Amino acid sequence: MKKIKELYLAHLEIINYLIFGGATTVINWISYALTVGVMGMAVTPGNIISWLVAVIFAFVTNKLWVFQSRSWAWPLWLKEAGAFFGSRIFTGLVELFGLPLLIKLGLDMPLFGIDGFAAKLVVSVVVIILNYILSKFLAFRKKA
Repeated sequence: MKKIKELYLAHLEIINYLIFGGATTVINWISYALTVGVMGMAVTPGNIISWLVAVIFAFVTNKLWVFQSRSWAWPLWLKEAGAFFGSRIFTGLVELFGLPLLIKLGLDMPLFGIDGFAAKLVVSVVVIILNYILSKFLAFRKKA
């Protein structure tokens, strides 16, 4: 049991990132379902709102629990938020353009009966890794 606890503590940041990343995805899906499915909003505005809600949730959870940045001092908060939102816009563009690019390059085979889903999974993995790296080293970097 002690080994498991030591292993958990050694990888706490990544474990928390995966947990809160999963929660962010669920919040994105739920807010999309509410805006588009319940409120009858068009797909694009509903998707933008759900993305914004998810990124705000991700910022707070990444700040507090993943990267342990507890200060809400205005200059630090502004710097972290700017870097975090900027990096999420960048990775959003990676996803937006990466998916059709991979499909055009031949990764268009169906997976689970959904055309192009293999490309979607590859792009999602790239985006998750980029989000972690950019959050850790750009938005919430520790002072040396």
